[in-house]
Amino acid sequence: MTVESIAKTLGTGSGIDISALVNGLVDASFANKNAQFEQKSETLTAQISGISRLKDGITGFSTALSSIARSGQLSTQPTSSNASILGVSLLAGATPPTSSTAIEVRQLAQGQVAYSGLIADRTAAVGQGTLTFTFGNATVANGAMSGFTAGGGTPIDVAIDASNSSLDGIVSAINAKNSGVTASILSDVNGARLVLKGPTGEALAFEMTVAEDSAAPGLSALAVGRGATGTTVGTPARDAIVAIDGIAVQRASNTISNLVPGVRLDLATAAPGTIVNVGTAPPTDGLRTVVEDFVATYNDLATMLREETNPLGGALSRDPAASAMKRSLAAITLAQVDTGGTPGAPTTLAAIGVATNRDGSLRVDAAVLNRALAEHPAAVEKLFNAATGIPAKLSEIQRASVNTQTGLGGSEARYTRQQRDLSDQQTKALEQAEAMRTRMTQQFASMDAKVAAYKSTQSFLEQQIDVWNAQRN
Repeated sequence: MTVESIAKTLGTGSGIDISALVNGLVDASFANKNAQFEQKSETLTAQISGISRLKDGITGFSTALSSIARSGQLSTQPTSSNASILGVSLLAGATPPTSSTAIEVRQLAQGQVAYSGLIADRTAAVGQGTLTFTFGNATVANGAMSGFTAGGGTPIDVAIDASNSSLDGIVSAINAKNSGVTASILSDVNGARLVLKGPTGEALAFEMTVAEDSAAPGLSALAVGRGATGTTVGTPARDAIVAIDGIAVQRASNTISNLVPGVRLDLATAAPGTIVNVGTAPPTDGLRTVVEDFVATYNDLATMLREETNPLGGALSRDPAASAMKRSLAAITLAQVDTGGTPGAPTTLAAIGVATNRDGSLRVDAAVLNRALAEHPAAVEKLFNAATGIPAKLSEIQRASVNTQTGLGGSEARYTRQQRDLSDQQTKALEQAEAMRTRMTQQFASMDAKVAAYKSTQSFLEQQIDVWNAQRN
């Protein structure tokens, strides 16, 4: 007889609800152990959740501070008195200039632009052969190139055959070479023109000569250069001309990084006679804002740490990694940063007005901060240098805090392992409970069967006695 069939017949002999009795006995036997399991599971869940909160908090804090420090918003930046003529930006890793520079943009650099005559059907074959681009200096007047001196570069050949002999195919073939000359098609109601645009700089003018295939002529109509009659040079190649403090210099590009030390110049428009002053501006407002944001974010994280490490019910009250993180963060306002060694210059957050309250939270002393920004702007800026300042020190705390061996990462792994072990123990306890339930069910079934047999015998004897008594009467 199976346990299931036994369970269905339990109590038929004794009249006792043996199934309920067995379940009650088994549940009572494992009640304490199950309560311990449940409590431990809740504790581990809270600990893992707390670890996750702290890891996310310190990582988000560090990442945000490092990101804003690297963005340049906390560094002295070059300024232009007229950005519509001249844009400026600090070169990566460079130091801003210490003096102002007067710049006059007299001429923008431009690339040579040449275009062909009208072609009625851009998809029809133009001709076959080889196009050869040569770069150098050109003399252009009234749309015609009268002189050309090749530079030192190697000419670039573009093969045109039956597969790419249409205007569309020629454009694709030229662009595929990445020679510096860009081909495009300009269309109107009268047809299409091949347009060729070279790189900026007067030394990068180009000729495009043609070696025609005699069996498929026509390509020579696209030739650009001396003696070419089918094309026009609409824009000659030329250099940018700028005057730096009155001294005229030429550059092949409108983006110039080697005139003002540490500064990239982006020429926007030519404005002969207009002086644009390039200077610098300290990030006073940005530094004030980042100090205030630092304190606010720190306080949010500190509140989270106090909750998780609270001796009276904090999930991580005994976690060494959480406690170490709390100590490290508490010391950051006094962390020393090399800000240049200027006498009286601040070297800590505390020195620029970041004060610690009795409960461990931070506040900003606005008067101290404003005085530091006014008297030592460069030192305050260095305090938030991404590589050597507070962002770097916070990154060190973050890395130590989430370390998978000694930090929160190690604690998380330990709690997760304990949670798996607890799950295994719960499974084993459940198996033991079921085994006990099966054993007791079988034992009570045997008892119930005996009781039923005794009742049957009793009933038989009572019937016999009744019969005997009736016969006597």
